[in-house]
Amino acid sequence: MARATETEATDFLAANPETIQIQAFLTDPSGVARGKVLRPEEVATAFRDGRPLPCSIQSLDILGADVLETGLVGEEGDSDRPCFPVAGTLTHAPWHDVPTAQVILESCEHDGSPTPADPRHALARTVASLDAMGLTPVVAIELEFYLVSRDAAAKARIAPPAAPNGFAPAHLQAYLMQDLEDFAPFLNDVFAGAKKMGLPARTLISEYAPGQFEIVLEHRADAMRAADDAILYKRLVKGVADRHGYVATFMAKPYADVSGSGMHMHVSLAGEESSNLFAGEGGELTPHLACAIGGLQRTMAESMALFAPNANSYRRFRLNTYAPLTPAWAVDNRSVPLRVTSGKPSTRHLEHRVCGADANPYVALAAVLAGIAEGIEKKIEPGAPVTGDGYRDAQKSTLPLNWWKALETARASTFLKDRLGEGFTNIFLTIKEVECDRFFASVSDVDVEWYLRNA
Repeated sequence: MARATETEATDFLAANPETIQIQAFLTDPSGVARGKVLRPEEVATAFRDGRPLPCSIQSLDILGADVLETGLVGEEGDSDRPCFPVAGTLTHAPWHDVPTAQVILESCEHDGSPTPADPRHALARTVASLDAMGLTPVVAIELEFYLVSRDAAAKARIAPPAAPNGFAPAHLQAYLMQDLEDFAPFLNDVFAGAKKMGLPARTLISEYAPGQFEIVLEHRADAMRAADDAILYKRLVKGVADRHGYVATFMAKPYADVSGSGMHMHVSLAGEESSNLFAGEGGELTPHLACAIGGLQRTMAESMALFAPNANSYRRFRLNTYAPLTPAWAVDNRSVPLRVTSGKPSTRHLEHRVCGADANPYVALAAVLAGIAEGIEKKIEPGAPVTGDGYRDAQKSTLPLNWWKALETARASTFLKDRLGEGFTNIFLTIKEVECDRFFASVSDVDVEWYLRNA
C-alpha cells in the first residue's frame, strides 16, 4: 500500500487555501469511520510522522463499545498506534458548510509493520497473493442505499422521505424515472460531490423499492482504490443526504417486506497475456474464470460472516428478493450469487452478489479475492451453472443463513486465517461474536409485541 507523502498534503493545501479542517479517519473492522479533525497547520506533520490513535479503536463493536476479548484494550494499555494517510485519498468533503477535506488513514505498529486488526491490511494481503501469481484484480463496487425520513429515523423508525415536490415514493416501481426526477436536487449534488472528490460515479438507478437508489462506480485496476472509493462514496451519500434533510442508510434490510440493499463486487483479472483473463461469451469459461468461480463457491459458507456481518444482514436472505441463498453460478442470472456477465466478450467479468450494503468493503473484497486466489491456486472446478430460477433449490442451501451459524462456520475456517491473516480474522470474529451475544441479550419491541401477552 502506498503511503502518502508530505508533498501531497502541501500541494493540496496550496491548491485549496480555503480549507479550514481535515477529517483524518480509518475504517474499523465493522466498517465505521473513526478518527480526528485536524487543522491545516497539523497536516504536514501527520503526513510525515503519522497521527496517533489508540489501538482499541480497532476493537469496538458497531455501537462503539469496547470488546475486551480482542486483547486490544487492557492488555495493551490502550496504547497508541501511528496512523498514516493513504496516498491519493486526500480529497474534499463537499457536503460541509465549512471548507473541509478528508483523508483515509491506515494503522501501523511502532516498527512499521501492519496493524493486524486494520481491515485495509487484510485486503492488501489478498491482493498481494494474486500479485504473486502475476494477476491484477480489476474491481468495481456497487452499493445500494435507501433514503429515509429524518423525522422517522430520529424516532428509531423508518419511512420513505418526501421529495422537494412533496411526494414520497410509496410503491416498488423499479427503475422509475419519476423517482430520479423527484429526488434530482439530492442526486445532482451527489454527482457534483463525486466529481469534486475524484470518485468515478457513473450510472444512476432507482432500485426495486421506495426510496432505494444505486450509483455505479467505475472499475479500477487497483482493488484497494476500489474499496477506498466505496468508503468515500458512502460518506458522500450520507453527508449530502443530511444536507437535504434525509437520512441515507446502507443497512442491509431496512424494510421487512421489500428487497434489501446489496453490495455487488464486479471483478475480473488482468495478467501478462491479457488485460482480461475472464474475457469470453456464452457458457464457455476461461480457465481463470472457471477456477475463480470454483474457489468462491467452495469458500462462500466460510466467508458469510464477512459478507453479512450484522444481525440485520441475515434478514436480507429471503426467497425471490435478489439476495442469493445457494452457492451457485450462472451466466446473466441475478437469482444466483455468482453472475457471469453478458455483453461484449472483452468486458466479461464476475459479479459477486452475496454481500449486503452493510458489509465493510475492505473485508468483503478481501474475502472475495481470497476465494478467487484459492480457486486458481488449487484449480477448483465450478459446479454446473444454474438455468432459470436460482431460488428453486433454496432448501438445499449449504450457506449459513443466520448470524451465529455464520460466525461458527467462519471460526472453524483455516481458509480465512491463511488468506486474510490469523490476527485479523481472530479480532474480527471476536468482535462479531461478542456483538452477536450483546444483540440477542437485548429485548426488542418485537419481543414485547409477540410475547408480552401470548407467552
